[in-house]
Amino acid sequence: MVREVRWATTDDTQDFGRRLGALLRGGDVLVLTGDLGAGKTTLTQGIAEGLGVRGPITSPTFVIARVHPSLVDGPSLVHVDAYRLGSALELDDLDLDADLDESVTVVEWGAGLAEQLTESRLELTIVGDDVRTARLVGVGDRWDAVLDAVAPAR
Repeated sequence: MVREVRWATTDDTQDFGRRLGALLRGGDVLVLTGDLGAGKTTLTQGIAEGLGVRGPITSPTFVIARVHPSLVDGPSLVHVDAYRLGSALELDDLDLDADLDESVTVVEWGAGLAEQLTESRLELTIVGDDVRTARLVGVGDRWDAVLDAVAPAR
């Protein structure tokens, strides 16, 4: 399933993330793609709020991956920045699959690398300068209901 949404402000981006985060469950994987400054971390901040995890949520560029435990007895958020990774093998070295079933995993810059983590995932590609457009592709049946809830067909 493919949907498209537009965000005019960072508040719009975070609001969408909050609504999406409230629908996520352990085992969900999101792969975020977009240029530098496109809003990947801003979206992840909203997702974290929707999940009810401990913050603050900042880009894990230098630490590569950061775990944010739940404050509401829900899944943790594993936030990964794959920008500096050179291959899928380097992503595999992070042992993300150890937490995959219990956590929500968000991989920024993950296209071409993170697809190996699971056959079911939500791929979000964010483009634009002032107004952002996000193309959401649900891979697997899990995402049909989620996309219907956060990005209804027009």
